[in-house]
Amino acid sequence: MNNKASILKNKLYLYITEFFAGMSVMAVELGASRLLAPYFSSSQIVWTIIIGTIMIAMALGNIYGGRSADKNPNPDILYRRILIAAIWIAAIPVLGKYVIIGIAGVLIFSINSNFLICAAFAACMIVFVFPLFLLGTVTPSLIKYTVDSLDDNGKTVGNLGAANTIGSIIGTFIPTFVTIPAVGTSITFLIFAGILLVLALIYFVNAKCGVKRSVVSTLLFLMCCVFGHDNSFAFWEKDLTYEGESVYNYLQVKEDDENVILSTNVLFGVQSIFKKNEGLTGMYYDYAMAAPYMAGVKDKDKLDILILGMGTGTYATQCKRYFDNISVEGVEIDDKITELSERYFELPDDVSVTTYDGRAFLNASDKKYDVIMVDAYQDITIPFQMSSVEFFSLVKGHLNEDGVMVVNMNMRGQKDGDITEYLSDTIANVFSKVYTIDVSFNTNRELFASDNPEVIKVFEDNLAKETNADMTDMMAVVGTQLDVYDKGDYLMTDDQAPVELLGMRVIDEIIKDEVKYYKSIYEEDGIKGLLNAM
Repeated sequence: MNNKASILKNKLYLYITEFFAGMSVMAVELGASRLLAPYFSSSQIVWTIIIGTIMIAMALGNIYGGRSADKNPNPDILYRRILIAAIWIAAIPVLGKYVIIGIAGVLIFSINSNFLICAAFAACMIVFVFPLFLLGTVTPSLIKYTVDSLDDNGKTVGNLGAANTIGSIIGTFIPTFVTIPAVGTSITFLIFAGILLVLALIYFVNAKCGVKRSVVSTLLFLMCCVFGHDNSFAFWEKDLTYEGESVYNYLQVKEDDENVILSTNVLFGVQSIFKKNEGLTGMYYDYAMAAPYMAGVKDKDKLDILILGMGTGTYATQCKRYFDNISVEGVEIDDKITELSERYFELPDDVSVTTYDGRAFLNASDKKYDVIMVDAYQDITIPFQMSSVEFFSLVKGHLNEDGVMVVNMNMRGQKDGDITEYLSDTIANVFSKVYTIDVSFNTNRELFASDNPEVIKVFEDNLAKETNADMTDMMAVVGTQLDVYDKGDYLMTDDQAPVELLGMRVIDEIIKDEVKYYKSIYEEDGIKGLLNAM
């Protein structure tokens, strides 16, 4: 007990314990968001679930830790918990993604609504709650060891709280700006697990106890380092051209003889595509090519196009291929995606890209354009600040008098009051002419908006001057399927834009449609029949 008493008298070591415990909690929280994002998105809903479950874990840990410290104030117990938390966190890169996919697979066949909420909550509870519950016991236990008398208990508790808070602050910034972009989410988990492991080992070495558990824990950690350093979230994918992470996204590039494809979330499909044969993409970008015709591309010496949500430049590349009198610039918040556009997607050299938020860019610019494409929406993560009436009014202020805005809405639903209807009504409150068209064979809907009363006539007149057969055929499809949009009563503002909830409802519909066939097999023949069908 003398060795234990000796290390406990070193208040600095106890404050260091509190500091790194706070740091690790925040690092795990941020790592959780990155681990879940490729499967469930990085929306405010997912963040709310992560924060909520972690706060539950910490609260329960505080309660249990305080009672445990009063009952048995043996520091071995606390540092044993830290040791277990370290190994659990180190095991997350090894097993976490398989657990998450397993949970998603089970729930997708067993629930009918709120899949995103249920799956993300279940994943957080199983993967993250236990180690954070253990770390939640640190503060009340350390208070028990550091408070010597009632005379200085306020000061001591305050110092411990400060150490925890400072650690939490640093644990917030380091993963986001340093470790995740530099070495990825998996190694970030291993780094902070290693810190906790070392913290516990120092105690046990000084206390001259727990040799066996220290050796076993170290070996387990090393095994996790060997098997968990791989950052691949799409572990079923083979021969990826590129896989990595940025400050904002998980990034994946796939390539075949015809295409180069960027995906930012493995369960949410294609985000950008480059056609090696220089043909049409077969995606919503082809429909959006109607916007330059609506803005009079064949009548003007030069047409200025701005793309908000540049991605790897699919729309810019297509426009440059089919029109020789255009100037294109883009705004993309993720500079890593811009880097990939130059490395793999052959973005034209004369297309400039600004690394910035789309709305902030418009606020800082006075330039006007003939066409503005808004393509900053992906899966459920629609930026609310780019979906409000104030935002679309800002876009309108950056269009020339006969300019056209085209918006890619990628989650059209089948019910009244879905996200696309909210967006369309909001836009119709800003522009006098609004037209929509559903993209064949996927869930995208393109919207065209302008204050030019002759916008359709301009489109038809300019299309008549087109000589490219592929483009003529594509625009003929657009011309025959384009619908005039009748404004409804839905409106989103900067103050109220419930885009996550609206998007979640559509995702529930999409999931139901996608798994309807397999779900019927599961209900009739159970898991055996499902496995046979797959």
